[in-house]
Amino acid sequence: MFKRLFAYIFLFFIAAALVQCAKRGRPTGGPKDVDPPVLLKAEPENMTTGFKATKIRLYFDELVKLEDVQEQLIVSPPLKYTPIITPQGGANKFVEITIKDTLQENTTYTMNFGQSIVDNNEGNPNSFLTYVFSTGSYIDSLELKGAIKDAFNRKADDFVSVMLYEIDTAYTDSTIYHKPPNYITNTLDSAVIFTLRNLKAGKYALFALKDENKNYMFDQNLDKIGFLTDTLSIPTDSTYLLTLFKETPDYKLSVPSLAASNKIIFGYYGNGEDIDISLLSEIPDTVKTAILKERDKDTLNYWFTPFEMDSLIFTIKNETLKNIDTFTVKKRKVEFDSMKIQASQSGTLDFINPMCIETNTPLVALDTSKIGFINKDSLNVVFTATLDSTENKVDFDFKKEAEENYVLQLFPGAITDFFGTQNDTLNIRLSTKSYADFGNLSMTIVAQPEDYPMVVQLTTEKGDVKRELYAEEPKVFEFNHLEPSKYLVRVIFDTNGNQKWDTGNYLKNIQPEKVSYYPDVIEVRANWELEQTFTISK
Repeated sequence: MFKRLFAYIFLFFIAAALVQCAKRGRPTGGPKDVDPPVLLKAEPENMTTGFKATKIRLYFDELVKLEDVQEQLIVSPPLKYTPIITPQGGANKFVEITIKDTLQENTTYTMNFGQSIVDNNEGNPNSFLTYVFSTGSYIDSLELKGAIKDAFNRKADDFVSVMLYEIDTAYTDSTIYHKPPNYITNTLDSAVIFTLRNLKAGKYALFALKDENKNYMFDQNLDKIGFLTDTLSIPTDSTYLLTLFKETPDYKLSVPSLAASNKIIFGYYGNGEDIDISLLSEIPDTVKTAILKERDKDTLNYWFTPFEMDSLIFTIKNETLKNIDTFTVKKRKVEFDSMKIQASQSGTLDFINPMCIETNTPLVALDTSKIGFINKDSLNVVFTATLDSTENKVDFDFKKEAEENYVLQLFPGAITDFFGTQNDTLNIRLSTKSYADFGNLSMTIVAQPEDYPMVVQLTTEKGDVKRELYAEEPKVFEFNHLEPSKYLVRVIFDTNGNQKWDTGNYLKNIQPEKVSYYPDVIEVRANWELEQTFTISK
């Protein structure tokens, strides 16, 4: 009986322990925490004047942590040294900012934390928390509003800096290259609109910058820039639009190098159309040379028949800029660059785009008697083949039939390159689909006479150009035999009539050529005829 009583008592204590454990367990259910952390106080207080502190503390009503604070925090005017911000990698009920700079006198500073301060549990941000102080006796309170867009792409970049430079006796057009602005804000990753706050009255130059180096200065080789052509005066009720573009870099040569035993490469930035390469070194009379631009690269290839050499001295002139450079290219052990042949199309043949074959080495001769072209019935196809020595390719022109198979045959000796190398037998197999496999799009552009000439491009959603048509006067733009897909329509207003988009230049005060996008994505389906109208708004 005693044993039975002891067992009951033991079970009682086990049950009690389980109940206690259950009480200590975390409750489930209930509403999710969606409230951001609330700023309770700041030391020194927000909007402090006569500021002399080196440390700032922001106290919150719950544990907070920092996310991507170096990217999100915008200090205006910019500080030379990045402030130390804690906690990093942990949670606390306060955020501490240690200023390492000597602050300017009589200046209003703003610290915008973006969405970097979040609560510890759910990551809810205290969006765009701003701390403002002044080293002078008052807080500047004027504002400037505006928006940014990309000059060429449909969507503007994230994290674009918008900068104001005060126009004083020290300001010049080159200031943006070597000095941070007086005021700065950032679009971060959520908007294309901007507001510059806590400004003082005055005259300013306004810029937008995709600041890749994050140094608050313009680097032409890296950054996109947008600028207001005229100066502005603050206070103002106007709203400003800044158009971002990438400049064509200023002309500059790279150091040439021996890339193969028969090729020296001359890389360059900017416009290379007026580059003249001259060899100063004496070479045997039997050595032949040729210069050819490399396809899709800012590089000139200097080809030569191999010979014994130690080094070669070149002068490179830019006739437009009256610029002359001298370089020495030294001998090193490299392989011979031999001819490689590539077809612009293989497999399925496009009805619209032309067919060609390309080589890496310069082409000098074409023998069409050693080229065959047959269809699936082994019947000869009528064609013409033309050697384009400038583009270093052979173009083929022939009538493309639907649902047909072709074989383009290059027999030995059909093409000859600069070094006397000829092709081996090469068969290129091609085929076409049915016309019903494609769709057609007719695009009517409603625009003013002064909007012409224009280039109308059909692109993928990523911006890759699939088709392009040019017009000097109003017409219906017919895009036929399109692969079923989703497309964007981009209209380039070709002001100078060179049939391409031209970017801008800040120092020359040139804005990029204007571009408009059809507002909707156009879906082209197989065996469809689609008609659309695009009215260009002013």
